[in-house]
Amino acid sequence: MKQEIINFIEFTNYQDKDNNRDLNMYICGIEECKSEHSWGPGVRDHFLIHYVVKGKGKFIINKQEYHIGAKHGFLITPDTVSFYQADQDEPWHYVWLGFNGLMAETYIKRAGLNINNPVFYYAGKELEEIIRKMISLKEINSTNQMMLTGYLYQFLAYISKAQTQDKGKHISKNKYIKLALDFITHNYFRKISIEEISEYIGLDRTYFFTIFKNEIGVSPQKYLINFRINQACKLMNNTDLSIAEISHSVGYQDPLYFSKLFKKEKGLSPSKYREFKIGV
Repeated sequence: MKQEIINFIEFTNYQDKDNNRDLNMYICGIEECKSEHSWGPGVRDHFLIHYVVKGKGKFIINKQEYHIGAKHGFLITPDTVSFYQADQDEPWHYVWLGFNGLMAETYIKRAGLNINNPVFYYAGKELEEIIRKMISLKEINSTNQMMLTGYLYQFLAYISKAQTQDKGKHISKNKYIKLALDFITHNYFRKISIEEISEYIGLDRTYFFTIFKNEIGVSPQKYLINFRINQACKLMNNTDLSIAEISHSVGYQDPLYFSKLFKKEKGLSPSKYREFKIGV
């Protein structure tokens, strides 16, 4: 019999929601999720930060979907509908903490996070270590409360430092994006994958996905599809190539699959598009 994999959770709930402090810890924990384990859609009444130690999943907030992998974290803001789910094949293992307070939003902004930029990258082990230290403080007294608050400041400070360093690398990000766009421009006509592009430019696939979507506004896969479809339109407008020949020319070996993608993007089949545009 196949043994069912269940979530492993270790957490501490501090049961103190006194928001008259600058920062106030609510809860923190560690969780190894089972396949496709999810939460939501729903809202929280406090700030909640997850940091993925390994595995991957998806996160949806403000009608935007993010694919989150190891060494990435995501922010849930109060009173905002969100949803997150572990991957089917590589379910994530993450740590989390929830907090609020008079200065909570200010410190979140200083860390470079907000509802429109809820994902961050952190390469070190400090965030996980801080959560483990927090969990160990199960007895809440005045001394441990000060230690908890100190750990919370450290947690946010590490994220803020990483985000500040990341801003300093903005030129490097632009370089990576340009390399990716150039690669697509010169290779769209053959079978290429996002993994191949990320390997070519020398970035982790998840990190590449994140910075590409943040800079360009769409995922790398979506950009590649749009680029190929636009190239197909140019060929239909300026050549006598058949639909099958155009499909092969823009990287799709299956003309039927190409036609389905084309209709999804343009609202017309390739043949109807050609008739409408140039009356052929």
